[in-house]
Amino acid sequence: MLTVTDTGVGMDAQTQARIFEPFFTTKEAGRGTGLGLATVYGVVKQSGGYIWVYSEPGHGTTFKVYLPRVAASAENTAAEKNSSAPASGTETILFVEDEQGVRELVREYLSGCGYSVLEASDGIQALEMAAMHPGAIQLLITDVVMPRLSGRELATQIASSRRGLKVLYISGYTDDSVFRHGVLEGGMEFLQKPFNLKALAQKIREILDGATPTPVLRGHSKNERDSI
Repeated sequence: MLTVTDTGVGMDAQTQARIFEPFFTTKEAGRGTGLGLATVYGVVKQSGGYIWVYSEPGHGTTFKVYLPRVAASAENTAAEKNSSAPASGTETILFVEDEQGVRELVREYLSGCGYSVLEASDGIQALEMAAMHPGAIQLLITDVVMPRLSGRELATQIASSRRGLKVLYISGYTDDSVFRHGVLEGGMEFLQKPFNLKALAQKIREILDGATPTPVLRGHSKNERDSI
């Protein structure tokens, strides 16, 4: 995986949806052809790879290029990964993510693993759900960068009223970015997007069971459909 991160102005969802289109550009006339990212996309796809972008207005952009690393066929690799059942549990998880498609996929997957999943689109809604939920919430999974309330601020506020709450932060930015720039501190549990759903289930079990996993679990997936 090759990662390129900048500290620029970032992009909104409408711009991100078109960045790989030939001749699409946000630059003024005469300053860009709109073929740069389209060319990159074509080269990556022809090489059997996948390119993924994560950006928030005002917080820069991260591109991740995944390329094949082993000689074995993708079909064989996927079969090996899918041979074991995902880690499961019965705890209650509060999942906070501003992308609806991601929320729905994660909720469906974790519910299938036996968990009770509460989902919120941002930090404010998550606070309201946590206040209204009568039972225990064992784990908070939250995006780091969100509108209105950051993931770290959200975790601090919820933890003040729910002792013992464990937290897993997720983000499309690299672990180096979020820790080096002080968004998160060392020792906090972090999972980088895009991630394989089985890797998410395993990370959840490690946190809930109080194991001592690697401080940062890097994202990796060869199957776009099973990844966030």
